[in-house]
Amino acid sequence: MGNVIALSGGKDSTALALRWRELYPDDPVQLICTPTGDELPDMLAHWERLEGLLGLPILRIRHPLGLDGLIAFHGALPNFRMRWCTRQLKIKPALAWVAAQTERVTLLVGLRADEEERQGIFSAKVDTRFPLREWGWKLADVVGYLRQRGVSVPARTDCARCYHQRIGEWFALWEKHPEIWSAAAEQERATGHTFRSPKRDTWPVSLAELGAAFEGGRRPKLPVVQSDDVEGASCRVCRL
Repeated sequence: MGNVIALSGGKDSTALALRWRELYPDDPVQLICTPTGDELPDMLAHWERLEGLLGLPILRIRHPLGLDGLIAFHGALPNFRMRWCTRQLKIKPALAWVAAQTERVTLLVGLRADEEERQGIFSAKVDTRFPLREWGWKLADVVGYLRQRGVSVPARTDCARCYHQRIGEWFALWEKHPEIWSAAAEQERATGHTFRSPKRDTWPVSLAELGAAFEGGRRPKLPVVQSDDVEGASCRVCRL
């Protein structure tokens, strides 16, 4: 099997995949991603564009239930206290796929040279390399390279209903994707839990009340996280 790039679609993994293909065009690298079933349309389109740029298919490794199915199974929502989403939707399926391979796998992970020293979410059980660190690439190198290649990354690369997102991102979801918002609000009513944590800010906790605040004209002061905001509030694990 050889080299495998875990391609979340965030800046770092996108830059890693593109640069690796430039440096090693003959390497039969396998591209994988772990969709949760809750990606925004921009993210799905980004994966498709990358397949064209890289000239390789991206293998989608999915949990059979997806986020909605797991919420129904657990009768609970992922949040700061119960962060089961990453483990069940990303880590376990990816590790199961690696374990099923008949040849040794080396995972190429997009952790930069200017980030804290850590191994990534799969590295304890998988042989891992960090090419961005090997190249000495920092945030400015990643952003500059993507601009040079003319590649933009969606402002949101994780779940549409990520409990970790800022109020500006919740507002964008309410404004641009009302069908997703309504489904999330219904999940809160059905489970008796909320995606947002109490006392995190001065906004209502439940999506029903938060939506009513937006409907009434209240607007967040924080801007929606832009694609260049690599260290934005979205779940860092899901953007590796």
